[in-house]
Amino acid sequence: MKYYLISGEASGDLHASNLMKALQATDAGAQFRYYGGDLMQSVGGTLVCHYRQMAHMGFVPVLLHLPTILSNMHRCKADIVEWRPDAVILVDYPGFNLNIARYVHSHTHIPVIYYISPKVWAWKEYRIKNLRRDVDTLLSILPFETSYFRRHQCDATYVGNPCADAIEEFRQSEYGHETFSHFVASNHLEHRPIIAVLAGSRKQEIHGNLRIMLEATAHLTSHQTVIAGAPGIDPACYQQYIPAGRKVSVVSGQTYRLLSQAEAALVTSGTATLETALLKVPQVVCYHMAFGRVVSLLRRMILKVKYISLVNLIADSEVVTELVAGQMTTANVRQALDKIMKGGTGRQAMLDAYDDVARQLGSSGASQRAANVIVEKLTQKTSPKQ
Repeated sequence: MKYYLISGEASGDLHASNLMKALQATDAGAQFRYYGGDLMQSVGGTLVCHYRQMAHMGFVPVLLHLPTILSNMHRCKADIVEWRPDAVILVDYPGFNLNIARYVHSHTHIPVIYYISPKVWAWKEYRIKNLRRDVDTLLSILPFETSYFRRHQCDATYVGNPCADAIEEFRQSEYGHETFSHFVASNHLEHRPIIAVLAGSRKQEIHGNLRIMLEATAHLTSHQTVIAGAPGIDPACYQQYIPAGRKVSVVSGQTYRLLSQAEAALVTSGTATLETALLKVPQVVCYHMAFGRVVSLLRRMILKVKYISLVNLIADSEVVTELVAGQMTTANVRQALDKIMKGGTGRQAMLDAYDDVARQLGSSGASQRAANVIVEKLTQKTSPKQ
């Protein structure tokens, strides 16, 4: 069968590539065409547009790139109609993908499958009517989502979380049992304990978060601070935020390796918070926003949930400290970080709570379970009625 996949950022590229591998294992005749990235391209098929041309966030950046965004959207719709796939598989990225879903539903008879459903339970809840109307199969990766969608008359299937797949694959790789000495030597780092900094996958996030994160680690002179370079971000981009005279290293394309060797981490909210928890690294969740004090005041009106990190949402309690908008100050980050360093008062409780989060997520195999659901539904659709 022919599958058209759309992913608009690095994490989606990872999870979509694993889904493609699982589809290949289930459907020997699988053909792929997609908007995505390098990982999807490594699996095979045809890359129509790279996510680097699509990943814009924030009002001003989106406005500045609006002609490109609209052009990509128009091109995608036309390409789907021309290629006539057996299914369109949307991977997260709701701003773009919900528009595509509406078009495909209203202009074709191609089934629309949404893998990694939009987080409408957090904000923009009005989008749930779009999901009910335009999506044929909704695949959830968070255990609490299915009950939420049922309450809103929207059927969703929990297939497990692809982060568990990715972490399990890492643990089975050559780096899964790597020594600290080997890691630091291979990356030309110092033989000192590591604080990992994950400042986001987009330049706008890095700009808002990194300077404060680095300021918050400056007092830990017995440790080295190492930045996890995000896919598609030039390592030179980080240098402008590193204070003169201070040594901070950047390790690109090795986030799991870095985290697995870190004593603690500062992490921008998103999938990375869950990956950090599954790798059993104590963390502080940080997310800077312009006009932080105003945003903090409006947060309760904008967000429908108590927490922003996936770890806390799954646990339904504050396992990790969240410092968002006006709360993300150097002093607050430093104080929260000190509590989770070795010997800190909050370290062991966080590590214990991580075990419960992992238990709720379930075992690895989300990608294969998702592929099984997709192929089964498409096979039922094309099978002749008895």
